[in-house]
Amino acid sequence: MRENTRLSGKLTGAVEGEVMSDAASRARYATDASIYQMIPEAVVVPRSKDDIQAVMGVARDEGVPILPRGGGTSQCGQTVNNAIVLDNTRHLNRILDIDTEALTARVEPGLVLDELNRALKPHGLWFPVDPSTASRCTLGGMAANNSSGGKSLRYGIMRDNVRAISAILADGTEARFNGAVPPPGPYADLVADMRALGQREAGEIEARFPKVQRRVGGYNIDALTGNDVNMAHLLVGSEGTLAYFTELELSLAHLPGEKVTGVCHFPTFYAAMDAAQHLVKLDPQAVELIDNTMIALGREIPLFRKTIDAFVEGDPAALLLVEFADGSAARNAAKLAELAEMMGDLGYDFAAKDDGWGGVVPVTDNGLQSAIAEYRKAGLNVMMSMKEAGKPISFVEDCAVALPDLAEYTAGLSDIFARHGTKGTWYAHASVGCLHVRPVLNMRQDKDVRTMRAIAEEAFDLVKRYKGSHSGEHGDGIVRSEFHETMFGSRIVTALEQVKARFDPGALMNPGKIVHAPAMDDRRVFRYGADYAVPEFDTALDWSAWPGSAGGFQGAVEMCNNNGACRKLKGGVMCPSFRATRNERDTTRGRANTLRFAISGQMPGGLTSDAMADTMKYCVSCKGCRRECPTGVDMARMKIEVLAARRKTNGLSIAERLIGYLPRYAPYAAKVPFLMNLRNKTGAIRKLTEGLTGVSHRRDLPAWSRHPFADAEAQDADPHVLLFADVFNRYFEPENLRSAIRVLRSSGKRVAVARDGTGRALDCGRTLLAVGCVDEARAEARRVIAATREAVAHGVKLVGLEPSSILTFRDECLALCPGPDAEALAAATFTFEEYLVQQADLPLKPLDRPIYVHGHCHQKAHDAVTPMLDLLRRIPDTEVHLIETSCCGMAGAFGYAPDTIDLSLKMAGLDLLPALHAAPEDAQIIADGISCRHQIADGTDRRAQHVARLLDQALAG
Repeated sequence: MRENTRLSGKLTGAVEGEVMSDAASRARYATDASIYQMIPEAVVVPRSKDDIQAVMGVARDEGVPILPRGGGTSQCGQTVNNAIVLDNTRHLNRILDIDTEALTARVEPGLVLDELNRALKPHGLWFPVDPSTASRCTLGGMAANNSSGGKSLRYGIMRDNVRAISAILADGTEARFNGAVPPPGPYADLVADMRALGQREAGEIEARFPKVQRRVGGYNIDALTGNDVNMAHLLVGSEGTLAYFTELELSLAHLPGEKVTGVCHFPTFYAAMDAAQHLVKLDPQAVELIDNTMIALGREIPLFRKTIDAFVEGDPAALLLVEFADGSAARNAAKLAELAEMMGDLGYDFAAKDDGWGGVVPVTDNGLQSAIAEYRKAGLNVMMSMKEAGKPISFVEDCAVALPDLAEYTAGLSDIFARHGTKGTWYAHASVGCLHVRPVLNMRQDKDVRTMRAIAEEAFDLVKRYKGSHSGEHGDGIVRSEFHETMFGSRIVTALEQVKARFDPGALMNPGKIVHAPAMDDRRVFRYGADYAVPEFDTALDWSAWPGSAGGFQGAVEMCNNNGACRKLKGGVMCPSFRATRNERDTTRGRANTLRFAISGQMPGGLTSDAMADTMKYCVSCKGCRRECPTGVDMARMKIEVLAARRKTNGLSIAERLIGYLPRYAPYAAKVPFLMNLRNKTGAIRKLTEGLTGVSHRRDLPAWSRHPFADAEAQDADPHVLLFADVFNRYFEPENLRSAIRVLRSSGKRVAVARDGTGRALDCGRTLLAVGCVDEARAEARRVIAATREAVAHGVKLVGLEPSSILTFRDECLALCPGPDAEALAAATFTFEEYLVQQADLPLKPLDRPIYVHGHCHQKAHDAVTPMLDLLRRIPDTEVHLIETSCCGMAGAFGYAPDTIDLSLKMAGLDLLPALHAAPEDAQIIADGISCRHQIADGTDRRAQHVARLLDQALAG
């Protein structure tokens, strides 16, 4: 991957924004959510329209194309090219104006849809095009792809909701594309030429363009055929090939009223497809399909398991989620009654058997409806969570046909898949006849690439037979552009080429999309090309659950399909560092792409390179991706592999030794707490030791306790509970352990501290893993397994207070010591709250103050925050509030290091610190993680407690 130093030099001198031309940065922008990969010439993060003009000038001079990019979530390869990639998301993301009376908004192209809707919500408005990628897709990208969503039945698609686009043409001309008649000049000449083309081709367009709402293939030259021509509609769906969008004017809508969902269950997939044409007659705002494959895969993802169990009855072959928003509970109830009646008229009853089984599960609870919506939005990526080498592949993804033809079309497509030895996964917008279907194929194998080609040709012939659209939502890109002649005929294709030539005669703008595209099966532009290979190498952890080289590590890395869910800016945890930096490097996706390049030899230096270390530097191992990534990418575990490889090559620094071996030297340091705490009290020592210890002089270290916890403090005979006394609570905050013991005993439980008789405290290995000392961590895990084996076999539970420590036995320990002993320990391991919430009510007394809870990231990853809330709600007459936050930003040693402290504080400032500042003065703050408590203390005047301390206080009253 050779760097074009001449190009990068010219770009650096021309723009104010960042220019990235190193191998790792270009790798991170080489792919999108499609099967394709093309290495950019350089990546620019423009700060202004002037930067865009400057880049385009350099590109013209150097003969290098440009590619505007938003969230990079395209399914068809629109956002990959051997070009200068311009990332609009970091700076060109402002809301320029909201007109609540005219129902319009003006925005920059890099603005994320969810960010716009958050700003519109206080006005009772929203932008009603709602793709599943709303948390990370940009308005510019949506316009470029002519996006749509689940509610297009009522609100239409992007083309229907864009009023005007300001853009820069390939020659540098700036113009506002709208329905107005322009004054004389180059733009007026362009409009005249396009109008003439539309009039000339009107008859052919009428004859060849499919009569379905979801036609987004080719350029929208049908917008040029009438008297009321809006030139913005020609740019919508142009995939960055005609002009560079700098501003969009959008149509807004009033927020829908109160919603309800009827979940229609069907015994066969065909039955669901056939029913869609009838259900839409009830005027729902959406009808969404979920098939049994998506249900099964969703149940394997912790984030969605409870949701699915709450709304799925029995074992349906398919579900149709019929959503009504008629504004009042009474009208919605009437609609649900009509829906149930219609399902009965269609012959479905839960009491029936075989082809008559089915019916409606009504969902009126807002929380459950929101959870179902999140699951549905993740549908495309849930499909990709299969761990085998074959994956559901997007290429006939979103063809659209008229509803009366939907059942026969899907049956025919299933027959095509079967003839080629595969099957499809189905999901999406049954209300408009647009289904996301992906046959399962392995794109590393020539035979499956040939199968993809054959399926595509047969599928598009089938679509044409039903007079449908071969592209109903996700555009053309590389995967579908070559089939325009099949769908539209040669005359229309010639007209599309003429549009491109008139706008962009030098092929500067994202060439190879819509017209003059490569073959969709050209492996030279595949992510997994003909020469793609990952050599075998030894790994530190067990990756056998995945396929591929390095014991499955290859397969684990390649689970990332670039869906970009890690780029969301609100809600959940991941990816906290990206939320602070807005840098693609700092997403789970960016790290996974860099890892894939490193292990496949596409990036110099591999896992041990400085570029790889730099990529992982801001990963705080929050494990948010473990739970929230729709395809299950576990970057925290992958980071351990990188650290282990680096450690073997480079050894450990003094700072890393101080972190990793804390449990080893802590017993000795605890004997002289006054000496150890001197550093916090003396500014000169703080500054003098900063470089040596890797601890910023701006941070206080946790204070060593003068009375550390000892194992002998709780050794009840025949215990119900083995208490895991972690190094942090043992030596820094031992009162937490003492409180926990009192609380556990008050619940009638006998407690013994877990130990192995060596006199050395048991350790989870967390600090060792943090610096890549995997073998040493494995030895510690084996000590714990051996020490607890007999008790665990007799039903005793292992309970701990520090989430990052105790949950190691449910996570990393299984990869360190795979086998039945580790599995048994994992099954017997509980956080303090998880264990206690299962016990009889404690004799708790009211506390005269509200409680605000911040969950540790690892608690969130293991769904262990809810037990904490449930336990606290047992305190009589007490309000308990969950603070909706991502990572606190401290993340162990991360928040202490001189080169990461500023980012740590910035992460805390996104959600946590503002929420704490807004909390009542008398609120009690609860945070189980020692890192979280210290971040709160450093960033506010608050002091957080472990839940064990608060319960201990409530016992005493």
